[in-house]
Amino acid sequence: MINFEWYRTFKAIYQTGTLTGAAQELLISQPNVSQHLSSLESYIGQQLFERKPRKMVPTDYGKLFYTQIIEAVEKLENVETHFRHDCLSKRLPLTSIGAPKEFFNAMLAPHISQLPAPIVAEFGVTKDLVPRLTKGELHFLISTKQLELPNIIYEPAMHEKFLLVANAGLNAMEFEQHLDNGELDKAEEWLLMQNWFAYSSDLMIIRRFWLENFRKRPSVKPQFIIPDFDAIISSLVHGEGVSIIADYLVKDLLAQGPLKELWPGIATTGNTLYLAYDKTKVTTTQLDMMRYWLQLSVLTIA
Repeated sequence: MINFEWYRTFKAIYQTGTLTGAAQELLISQPNVSQHLSSLESYIGQQLFERKPRKMVPTDYGKLFYTQIIEAVEKLENVETHFRHDCLSKRLPLTSIGAPKEFFNAMLAPHISQLPAPIVAEFGVTKDLVPRLTKGELHFLISTKQLELPNIIYEPAMHEKFLLVANAGLNAMEFEQHLDNGELDKAEEWLLMQNWFAYSSDLMIIRRFWLENFRKRPSVKPQFIIPDFDAIISSLVHGEGVSIIADYLVKDLLAQGPLKELWPGIATTGNTLYLAYDKTKVTTTQLDMMRYWLQLSVLTIA
């Protein structure tokens, strides 16, 4: 396996013209410079320099090799320099956040370039990410529920509303007539006959919607169970079926026409999302940044 230090050493020799000059620039010994160069030449199978008494003269292959690698080497060196500077200055601490993938893509990703700190994101559901938050492996978590845990603070971030949606081409006249006539039982029967897309087999969101509007548990038998709302939305856009999805995920598609809302329900069904963090493990700067990031996101969909 090639060593990046070999490239760095080659660059230093090429630019200084001597092994001694390269050693001084890299702050390593001259024997180490010679070893790096020999290893690189052996690896690529080409001689890169002619060894003159007082100068290292690049061969034709050495010149070609330099033009091919110099841009990439300098980019890597710049990344390393900036990363070290940020870590040492502690002005821009690396911040890790866990969130549902769909929430991150729709709400946070469009504004991430405005943040002053490097971000590491991990995707998953609350029950899987909470242990990582309590262990300190995540600084923040977008949580769909509040759990009583030591030192964990929950700040309301936004409220999501669940919508019953379908492909815009689905014929729902019968369903609408039942609703207009106040025939909820028949409206429910119509819904049960549709091709349902569900996020999970426990029908958590569908169950919430059913309890709020039909006052009972659903007898929905989903045709498709896909643990990815982006995939469910894509499936609905390109084919027939129904699902219950958070409003912020389908807002644009409802406005543009590929999807339609079938029914807002008798009662609004929704959920509060929280910014969760361990108050003993985050800085004020990190917390302010996260609040700002969420504020930008919520204002965008308002």
